[in-house]
Amino acid sequence: MSVIVIGDIGVVDGMMHIGDEAMFEAAATELSARGVDVVGVSSAPDESAARYGVGAVPRLGFAGLDRAAAAARSELLVAAASGRLALPTGDPATAVVEAVQAATGVLVAGGGNLASRWPVHIHERGTLAAMGRSLGLPVVVSGQTLGPDLIDTDAAAVRELLGTAALAAVREPTSAALAASWDVPVRLGVDDASFLGGDGADERSGIVVSVSGWFDHRPPAEVEASIARLIDHAASVVGGPVRFHAHFGPLDADAEPRGDAALHERIRAHLTAPSEVVPTGDSLHSAALARSAALLITSRYHPAVFAAPAGVPTLGLVADAYTQIKLSGVLGHWGEPATATLDELDTRARTLVEGLDAARPRIRDEADARRPAHRAAYTAWWDDVAGVLAP
Repeated sequence: MSVIVIGDIGVVDGMMHIGDEAMFEAAATELSARGVDVVGVSSAPDESAARYGVGAVPRLGFAGLDRAAAAARSELLVAAASGRLALPTGDPATAVVEAVQAATGVLVAGGGNLASRWPVHIHERGTLAAMGRSLGLPVVVSGQTLGPDLIDTDAAAVRELLGTAALAAVREPTSAALAASWDVPVRLGVDDASFLGGDGADERSGIVVSVSGWFDHRPPAEVEASIARLIDHAASVVGGPVRFHAHFGPLDADAEPRGDAALHERIRAHLTAPSEVVPTGDSLHSAALARSAALLITSRYHPAVFAAPAGVPTLGLVADAYTQIKLSGVLGHWGEPATATLDELDTRARTLVEGLDAARPRIRDEADARRPAHRAAYTAWWDDVAGVLAP
């Protein structure tokens, strides 16, 4: 029994995106534990196959296509999967078609990608699901954030994807409300990677910082300097060490910083408090790091996914409605939705740091109290997913 799983995986040009890999890893781990083999759709199939010990195939070929071309390619791939025609020689999706034809089901792995700012992901996921349905295969959609930016055609495609799935899950109340407005039943639960790597160490110290360069068109230099002032303030409240960790960065620790790692270096140049860099590694390493902190400051989503279940006080820095929905959603599951906008770094964010530090024991107790119910729901979800996809 094998299930074809699509997520945003594959190390390209030496750059790792921890959160995307973590959700796929969680899905593969949970399905494997239930006797289900996984074939992943990857930007770097050989790398992903070696990393996770699973089968892997290339992506479907939607990158760079406009909406009209994407719609035509979707029709082509569905027809090929159902056996109505053959793909041209050398088409990159040939291996995907063969994998779907050999599979017992299709899983759209957890992600925050069902939004019009990333139409390629809507095309890919909707098409892979349609390819499976053309063969009578069950489709499951796990752990999604929906929108909030969805033009009408994309909203219709997402609604069809969820509405035709045997099971569908979202990870925050805003997404659940949107699905309800479409009369589409979904489960609301924690992110798929919430329990990856265990509960974390008993001893916590210092500050872990993980931020992205999405400032929603604010002046970068001003935001970077304000983040540095916030971290200096946090260090005076919480104490060190201050550790920077890029969730999108180069795997080679000696490489020139890129992605989040380059941003972190610019912020570090403004700091008065001493700081260090923890290089980008794998998901388990990142999870352990987030759970070792006395305070997490992040504008990335998955550092919060890792830290909050362990009761680590977490300040989410939000740039726009999308990041607000995600960060308040993940932190709300665990009882402490502390977020500040990038316009509040020198005001509200500082106050939140002080409040989070003072509430550290309560935050940990609250996470401990909520964890059994979240774990039970999580386990039940994967039991049901395995039962549907590989009966």
